Amino acid sequence: MPSPNNAIDKRDFDANRPLLQDIDAEPDTGDRRHDLAPARLRAGSRSSGDDGIGMRSDDGLLSDVVDEIVERDRRMMHVEVVRVGSFAWGVVTCLGAGSITAFSLYGHLLLTRLHYSQLQVNAVSIAAEIAMYLPVPLFGYLCDRYSPSPLSLFSGIVFGFGYLLAGYAYKSGPPVEAGGSGWPFWVMIVAFIAIGMGTSCMYLAAVATCAKNFGRGKHKGIMLAVPIAAFGLSGMWQSQVGTYLFYEKLDDGTHGDLDVFRYFVFLALLLLGIGIVGTFALQIVEEDDQYIDETVEELERSGLLEESDFFRPRGEIRAAVEYGTFSDAFDEEQSQALSDEEREQRQLEKEREEEERRKKNWLLNYETRVFLKDQTMWWLAAGFFLVTGPGESYINNLGTIIPTLTPQSYPAGASPPAGSPSTHVTTIALTSTIARLLTGSLSDFFAPPATHLFPPIPEAARHRHPASATQSNTLTFSRMTFLLPSALLLSLGYLLLASPLSLSHPGLFNLTTALIGFGYGSAFSLAPIIISVVWGVENFATNWGIVAMMPAVGAALWGVVYSTAYQSAVDHGAGGGLPDGQCHGWRCYGFWAVGCTVSVWVAVGAWLVAWRGWKRRGVVV
Repeated sequence: MPSPNNAIDKRDFDANRPLLQDIDAEPDTGDRRHDLAPARLRAGSRSSGDDGIGMRSDDGLLSDVVDEIVERDRRMMHVEVVRVGSFAWGVVTCLGAGSITAFSLYGHLLLTRLHYSQLQVNAVSIAAEIAMYLPVPLFGYLCDRYSPSPLSLFSGIVFGFGYLLAGYAYKSGPPVEAGGSGWPFWVMIVAFIAIGMGTSCMYLAAVATCAKNFGRGKHKGIMLAVPIAAFGLSGMWQSQVGTYLFYEKLDDGTHGDLDVFRYFVFLALLLLGIGIVGTFALQIVEEDDQYIDETVEELERSGLLEESDFFRPRGEIRAAVEYGTFSDAFDEEQSQALSDEEREQRQLEKEREEEERRKKNWLLNYETRVFLKDQTMWWLAAGFFLVTGPGESYINNLGTIIPTLTPQSYPAGASPPAGSPSTHVTTIALTSTIARLLTGSLSDFFAPPATHLFPPIPEAARHRHPASATQSNTLTFSRMTFLLPSALLLSLGYLLLASPLSLSHPGLFNLTTALIGFGYGSAFSLAPIIISVVWGVENFATNWGIVAMMPAVGAALWGVVYSTAYQSAVDHGAGGGLPDGQCHGWRCYGFWAVGCTVSVWVAVGAWLVAWRGWKRRGVVV
């Protein structure tokens, strides 16, 4: 039965019901030009022979059509400008967001200047890692539902607070428990918790913007790889700025160690500014129209919405809108001054906004449940945990591994044969960036057309689905064929470090860093791309946030393993202790390196299980 009003609902449509009302008697208002264009066309055709009236109607129709085309082109141009501008600022945001990757630039100074133990230094880095990864699902949830702008503003504020607090804590000197009069150790922990939260918020806001604006385009891989690569580059350029601009001058005028206080103040101001600008520059265009509506329509066709609480008759929606709102009294006063047509239009706008809001929330919540119940997701996340945990631990402890490889007979004050921390931070940034750009672009070029797991395609239709068919004349490789070899290169870097070669030839440590940087960068590039391909982009920030929790646990686990082995070697005098609580010899890092190698091999097995599961369900990655 039709609805009591004149609006046509998709559930009560009658083929015999006229689609257009008789609008000849309705006023011709400028804001209804688009709706009345078909009626005007009919009116113009009926009066085409009435003494030139038809000519004037045709001229008016032509003018309306031209206005509509101009307005449409203007909207399209605005959308593209916002899309490209958001992408550009997303790259800039990621270039600043990865400041934590330069931790090795000053990590050893926490050991020597503030007299922290190796366990305390790792506790600082682990606090940042946990704060960076564990809240990501919450930040992703907020980003999907409220846009990236609030996240960008929040990231700038907590970044500024965290780095200023860390700078003044460092400037105060060693804490009382270490024989000094500086601020307590827990203050540095609080500072790096804020820094970690700022990192995840800023990174997620930028990457989610790029993913949603370009997630269904032909080049989604490279459009995601570029901001992710920029995140890796941030550690490189920031470490160089610290080395060559913010350094301590020695008495003879030469460069000394990093001036940590000035460096932290610089990062605080820089990242605060980036976060504030990103509040206005990071915009998602056409999200509801392009993604949400298409996905809901696909679910309608699949029949999954029939038994849900999503659809309700418009009368119920109207009742829900009209009942219990804070603006009822105000709206009632205003509605007395409105015509019947304006009141109806206003009511329909309310209904449409309410339905769109419920549609988006229902869809995102449904996709989150599907994602969490999918066993292949947990295999993918397990592999990511086993790969990124050792990688994070390696990046955080570069500065303390280098002295362990320096021969005790090496001249004091000379550059270490294994390289300086800033050099290795730069090497990791460059190789990681190359890996992200290379795997992102190659996966776009060689990967077969994707078949998403969601919305689900019926099993009988999967084999006929055009996205799942591989063109016979085109060479294609799954994205997994890029991910798995990259992980093996990563394990080769740990294996080289665990071998006696690194101790007898410290220069090989640069090769270890390059291999680890390449494998680490590939994992961080391909994992979010695979998530967007398998589960879609509508709920990308939440889905990626769930998987991105894994490095926090992995970094904590492998950070504790490293610091425990390191401190044990120092306590037992393995290879002879160095000043300021530093260590020398294979025992300082060897068992940890062996464990990291095995961890990556297990990760490869977990990813193979996930890939097999996708193949069996007809999902092409």
